[in-house]
Amino acid sequence: MTVKEAIPACAERAHDTREDTPEVRDKGTGGARDPGAHASPAAAGATVAAGRAAQELGLRRNEFELAVHLGLIAVTEMPGGGRPRVREREVARLRERPGHPDGLVERVRTVGTAEGAALLGIVPARFTRLARAGCFSPVTFYLNRYRAVVWLYLADELASFAVREPALLAGRMPQEMRTRLEAGGDRRARNWRAQRIERVLRRTEDPWARAAVEASALDSAHLAEVVEDPYERAYLVRVRPEPVFGRPGSLPAREAMGELMLADDPDEILWRRISLTLSLEQARDERPAPRPGDDPGAGTPATPRLAPTAFPKAAAKRTPEPTWDPARDPASEPAWKAASEPTRYPVPEPAPEPPPAPASAVVPVPAPAYAPQPTAPPPLSPAMETPSGARAPSRKRLLARLGWRRRKDG
Repeated sequence: MTVKEAIPACAERAHDTREDTPEVRDKGTGGARDPGAHASPAAAGATVAAGRAAQELGLRRNEFELAVHLGLIAVTEMPGGGRPRVREREVARLRERPGHPDGLVERVRTVGTAEGAALLGIVPARFTRLARAGCFSPVTFYLNRYRAVVWLYLADELASFAVREPALLAGRMPQEMRTRLEAGGDRRARNWRAQRIERVLRRTEDPWARAAVEASALDSAHLAEVVEDPYERAYLVRVRPEPVFGRPGSLPAREAMGELMLADDPDEILWRRISLTLSLEQARDERPAPRPGDDPGAGTPATPRLAPTAFPKAAAKRTPEPTWDPARDPASEPAWKAASEPTRYPVPEPAPEPPPAPASAVVPVPAPAYAPQPTAPPPLSPAMETPSGARAPSRKRLLARLGWRRRKDG
């Protein structure tokens, strides 16, 4: 389909909303009423598996998941968990629409750069420049064999862009757009994030879940600055809505999804921080985040309680707290008082010098068996001896203190 063929079809769907679900039509926003609205409760509650619904609607698996993401097909979450299911009346409604199944297939048809450029009648290089400038947004992506991100675009959205901005398909681009592109600007990931967050918010009603969707675009550092309470951050992670059909199966795809979900431009980061702050205020007004010890089944968390005091397991009964009298001996201070003050050790006083013992009273003390034998003292000089052969008193006093004894003194 070229631009000339897509323009009439786009004009016919100018007033057709993309999120055409039974809930929207029941509110009177346009479209035919659900044929199963007045059916019996058993018939209205009958559901089919997602694979069977895709087969009956003539969609492939990726086309069916994209239709659910875009809001074209309403799914029902099962109470016990598991994969979502589709009501039979929803399948019947889609099959009764004019142009089925080509109409639904065309609305979820995605194209790459080469096919999108052929659809708009321009060269792929210009198509890439228009996508980087933010003229149209990618709806999904996949990883090629080199693990590079390949963006895919809705053919329906490209046809709408051709109707709105025919001047951008030929001629010179505006100066502001050329300046942004020359500076290395690329709004493809940012526009993909914005549309994805808006679609998830559209089907989320819980205020904490909506705040979690806003928080998914911020990294851990920015999230900690906005949400200082760790319990609130943990609660945001717990209530964050998951994709309808789960996360990508392969590890490289999950890693690429995690990187692409984080805002990288300073102005986008600021906008997400402001949006998260406003969402948090609404969520806190609705109910506080649960804390440890709160009743999970209660509508509102229980009153915060103080943490219990930890007692040692060995203590069978509580002993009375000892009292301390400052007039008593410091040695009788209780242990808790001594532990809170620095330990004071007594300073030993030098022992008095013993009087010199007479030579006849000195008894040689044998050295212990385990102690090393002392070496012999150096010989005395003649100046230290008396004419009678006895040692000087000062020398004898020194040797007595050191434990040295002569053999003849024994």
